Amino acid sequence: MDIVNPPPARVTVHKLNTAGASVVTYPATLVKRLPDGVRLEAEWTRPPLALGYTTFATGDRFVEWFYTDRWYNIFEVRAADGRLKGWYCNIAEPAVIAEANITCRDLLLDVWVTPHGASLLLDEDEFEADDQLDATTRARARQAVTDVLALVAARHPPFDAIVRMKIPHAE
Repeated sequence: MDIVNPPPARVTVHKLNTAGASVVTYPATLVKRLPDGVRLEAEWTRPPLALGYTTFATGDRFVEWFYTDRWYNIFEVRAADGRLKGWYCNIAEPAVIAEANITCRDLLLDVWVTPHGASLLLDEDEFEADDQLDATTRARARQAVTDVLALVAARHPPFDAIVRMKIPHAE
């Protein structure tokens, strides 16, 4: 008797701004339910978006981790050919995960991590200027940045894929 595996579940991700309004909605495939969240896969279907430190191109593949107990989510970004571009770490309130929907309130701060492990803190000016965030939420967001950077430094998954740069020996 053959065992039939159910098709992967489709979910919809809803990114909210600091005021709680939906700003981005996209489909993703639920790969795995975790004790504290989910792992999804999604494809960048929009036109290319040049960010300065990388470009999200149509066809890029995202492996996404959303957590119910952490103040961030992590997106591993790969080009359509499988090449690792880096990790986009979104500082956000813990996600609300339902059967077919993932919702999270973005807190503006982001961390970009290169394939070699260098990190860049993004959008600090927007974070400081936003009047929707109270002192407690700001403190949790700052702690989340520290937590993400500690994961990167320790090469904790998913950052265990960081490539060590080869430095030529001086002759």
